[in-house]
Amino acid sequence: MNRQLKELEQRTGYEFQNKKLLHQAMTHSSYANEHHMDKSKCNERLEFLGDAVLEVVSSDFLYHKYKKLPEGDLTKMRASIVCEPTLALCAGDISLGEYLLLGKGEEATGGRERNSIVSDAMEALIGAIYLDGGFASAKEFIGQFIFNDIEHKQLFFDSKTILQEMVQAMGENPLSYELIREEGPDHNKLFEARALVGETEVGRGTGRTKKAAESMAAYRGILKLREEDQQPENC
Repeated sequence: MNRQLKELEQRTGYEFQNKKLLHQAMTHSSYANEHHMDKSKCNERLEFLGDAVLEVVSSDFLYHKYKKLPEGDLTKMRASIVCEPTLALCAGDISLGEYLLLGKGEEATGGRERNSIVSDAMEALIGAIYLDGGFASAKEFIGQFIFNDIEHKQLFFDSKTILQEMVQAMGENPLSYELIREEGPDHNKLFEARALVGETEVGRGTGRTKKAAESMAAYRGILKLREEDQQPENC
């Protein structure tokens, strides 16, 4: 595991002075329970701390980046940054799931790819960096791995709301979603959905949950409608 954690340090660009903090950040409660470890040795306390650090850093970032946005819009934008799907996406960028210590049951049921587990691990990692290197180190990590491509992330995770607003502005036809495929065992299902404006398909997407599949379909629908809107009309 030490070699794997060294690889994770290389991926993140942050080298821990206290390696035990990194080890704890990657220790899921299922692993701790299976190995009869003290409850405080899993990553839940670090997750609690990292969540608070992330909220402060994201609030500061948005306050200074979007100087004219009112409080309500800033709150919505912060929520889209710190929500479970966004953090899971960011965790995927550094393949965080590969480095987790999981119990056998959690391993067998696809825990390394479960949004709730990898997003919690991302917050635990932030908490560990904060304790090891201070606020500035945690802020630098968040800036590099959470705030990168922020407009794209917000568009994706607010996609259903944004598409609904676009469709309403277009006029008559309502927006709906249709589940067209569902496969796999209960613990590791894959869903495919499509977004429809009236009876016309505007986007299609897949995901581990029905909601995730609909969000991807909505996101692709937004891109398609924007592309159509930018095309010059025929004379």
